[in-house]
Amino acid sequence: MQEHKKYFEANRKLWDNKTPIHVNSEFYNMDGFLKGETSLRKIELEELSDVAGKKVLHTQCHFGQDSLSLQRMGAQVTAVDFSSAAIDKAKALNKQLGLNADFVCCNIYDLDKHVNEEFDLVFASYGVIAWLPDLSTWAKQISQRLRKGGEFLLVDFHPLLYMFDWDKDELRYQYFNSGQPEYDTEEGTYADKNADIKMEEYFWTHSLSELMQSLMENQMEILSYKEYDYSPYNIFPKPEKRGDQEFVFKYKDIKLPHVFALKVCKI
Repeated sequence: MQEHKKYFEANRKLWDNKTPIHVNSEFYNMDGFLKGETSLRKIELEELSDVAGKKVLHTQCHFGQDSLSLQRMGAQVTAVDFSSAAIDKAKALNKQLGLNADFVCCNIYDLDKHVNEEFDLVFASYGVIAWLPDLSTWAKQISQRLRKGGEFLLVDFHPLLYMFDWDKDELRYQYFNSGQPEYDTEEGTYADKNADIKMEEYFWTHSLSELMQSLMENQMEILSYKEYDYSPYNIFPKPEKRGDQEFVFKYKDIKLPHVFALKVCKI
């Protein structure tokens, strides 16, 4: 990962700066969360209905709302993120709520240097794999942290949507991973479009075949794969609200896949 160090550093600075904006945004509904509302969406809740008593690892956890929601559901949670600002806030929330989740600041590619336990479940969600240059090494880190028979649940935005340039309303980015990062300058954030922030970001596109193959090559077997024609978050231009936690981006009246849920088992 040495050749990607400068990209990781730029992205880490980006997320350090995003964190206070997100904490105070309407998008993350901190008031509701502190009063006991879950931050988990209905898509992942359908897959996470029975986590009580389980050891759960939450990767790329941002400032920990989902991690603490899982802790409230009875799981014993360890959560990691590469942003020190995010982890500091997660630890503060953990203390404020009287919970006992464990938060660790590290790059997901260095997970084995910081977390040595085995878990019943590893969980990651929404906008996570786009920040990863190499899915094979990532999948190896996930596999090493799962006990035999343990499961990994990934809920993420469909790679087809990452091909769009939303401002120009056209296809711009590759579907297949070239190995080289895409570059953009982000103004505002998905949580606050008007936020006073303008920073560079680097991301990678990944096909579904690359994702699934990387997991299967690292001792994991696919249990289920589901696609959804909506996003549980209002983050796309001119969305149509179809129902509770259902926002639809329409492109020339074509129904597009927005999100997928992939569950695998360590064999």
